[in-house]
Amino acid sequence: MSPIALPKWAQDMKDIFRSETISQFVVSGSIHDLVPVKSNGGGTDFVPLRQFMTDVLFIPFDVVIFYDRGKGITIPKGMEHFQKYLEVFDGFHGSRFAGDAGVYKNAAQALDSPGLLPRDPTKALELIDRFINNIAAVARTPNLPAARSVAVVIDYANFIAPAGESLYIYSEIACNLVKILNWAKDPVLQDCNIITTLLTENLSDLNKMIVESPYSAKVAISLPDRDEIEEYLKFLLKDEKKAEEVSEIPLEAMAERLVGLSRINVKTLLMRAIKKNEKITQKYLTQVKREIIEKEAFGLIEFIESKHTLDDVAGHVEAKKWLRQDAQLLKRGALRAIPMGYLICGRIGTGKTYLIECFAGECGIPFVAMKNFREKWVGATEGNLEKIFHILRALGQVVVFIDEADQATGRRDAGEGDSGLSGRIYGMLAKEMSDTKQRGKILWIFATSRPDLLEVDLKRQGRLDVHIPLFPPTKEDEIRDLFIAMGKKAKLDLKAEDIPPLHFKEPISGNEIEGLLIRAVREFEVQPECQPQQPIKDILAKILDEFRPSAHTALLELMDLNAVKECTDDRFLPPPFRDMDKLAVERRIQELLLLAGRSRA
Repeated sequence: MSPIALPKWAQDMKDIFRSETISQFVVSGSIHDLVPVKSNGGGTDFVPLRQFMTDVLFIPFDVVIFYDRGKGITIPKGMEHFQKYLEVFDGFHGSRFAGDAGVYKNAAQALDSPGLLPRDPTKALELIDRFINNIAAVARTPNLPAARSVAVVIDYANFIAPAGESLYIYSEIACNLVKILNWAKDPVLQDCNIITTLLTENLSDLNKMIVESPYSAKVAISLPDRDEIEEYLKFLLKDEKKAEEVSEIPLEAMAERLVGLSRINVKTLLMRAIKKNEKITQKYLTQVKREIIEKEAFGLIEFIESKHTLDDVAGHVEAKKWLRQDAQLLKRGALRAIPMGYLICGRIGTGKTYLIECFAGECGIPFVAMKNFREKWVGATEGNLEKIFHILRALGQVVVFIDEADQATGRRDAGEGDSGLSGRIYGMLAKEMSDTKQRGKILWIFATSRPDLLEVDLKRQGRLDVHIPLFPPTKEDEIRDLFIAMGKKAKLDLKAEDIPPLHFKEPISGNEIEGLLIRAVREFEVQPECQPQQPIKDILAKILDEFRPSAHTALLELMDLNAVKECTDDRFLPPPFRDMDKLAVERRIQELLLLAGRSRA
């Protein structure tokens, strides 16, 4: 039989266990996906993780035990050894765990009888604990004919030892936790051929005493990359003619488009098209992949597919120029020249979100927006973030947009009001964003009107390298261009001559212009049909005469000055702001903060 080539994560487990220093592993990530089984003879098969562990990874062990709260204890290998132990156990304790093996003449059939083996975690783990300690005792007796090695796998371990503060853990969970920790650090078990493995999708869902234990090794199963997906597609579509019938896209290109999906999801996508006799097209791939990933992420991320490009943005000339250059660099693969991230800041209504949507249309790579990932349950928010990061890394190359970032990203020292949640969110984001191995692969974009509320360490160089401020237009021709651009959004075919002379005392933003145009449309639509229709040009002139600017001028000025303060390149600043003294900007910001505080009081 040809030796089997193990996946990297499995080879890592094998090497660590052979070093005889660690015997407990926490396996996270894509634990529900199929695992490739490759022989050196060239054949490849794909099997579930449970089967892979039983038939491949733990094949040297005499007994393999699986446990989860749903199925209870199952023994796919070495059932006879476990049965013999239970018979002795029953004889000593008067229990009936072994079942009527004498009647069935089959240990597996006896133990499959419902209700025999305990499913309750405390009782089940106690039984497993006694069995592995028995194996350890037998291993110290050289001539005794019995099982001498055992592999224990706890599936859905986060439901056995969930995340939570140690002071508030129920006694039953505490008992389970202590037992699992003891398996890892008991020197007697470490000296024997005994391995324990905990499976969980997210490390943050598991109790941190296990996750942070120096006696256990953490192993992550990542989603398949492009080459691995291509290999799986060839396995599914062994017949090249069948592949041509099913898809109008070559397998290599299809694999590129499917990065970010698990093998099971790739199979689902493929079989769905085959069963419906639907040809796989670029449109089909994009639509179904988007559905699958958004569902897999529980709605925590949303793909942005923009029909707009930076040509559709009015004003912001230097910002558009910079972003367009970076979009070209992304397409060329010049990843070393790409910043780790952008901070887009400016007062409300300056078009921050729209600019990013247009940048999405320019890039030609997946573009996702992070949705609200906060939850009220302990550990759930961290689990959501971990799930998001897992998907983002798998996508290969992706732009990640976080709107209203000052509210979403947490703070280093948020106090005890949220039990430290904001601090943990901040820590997870900061760690992920500073990974330079992801430069040009995961591009972060934060948008906020209050960059002063973002943690300094989160927006520093090396995380958000380029800070682009956006300001409302001040010149009449710029405002006129913005009116025309916003008119398209309101489905108004405005021409330059339709817009009356503009004399605004305060800067006017895009959302205010949109509001004016909607009012003009409303006035046009409510005109009585029996009277002569007033043209939109005259209606707009009347509405502009009646316009009253925002009353929150101090707060808007504060947003402008914070954007000036955050700017990392003078080219983004219009002349009035470019010449401002930095100390004067800071003094004025402090004055406005005091003024804002008094107005709230």
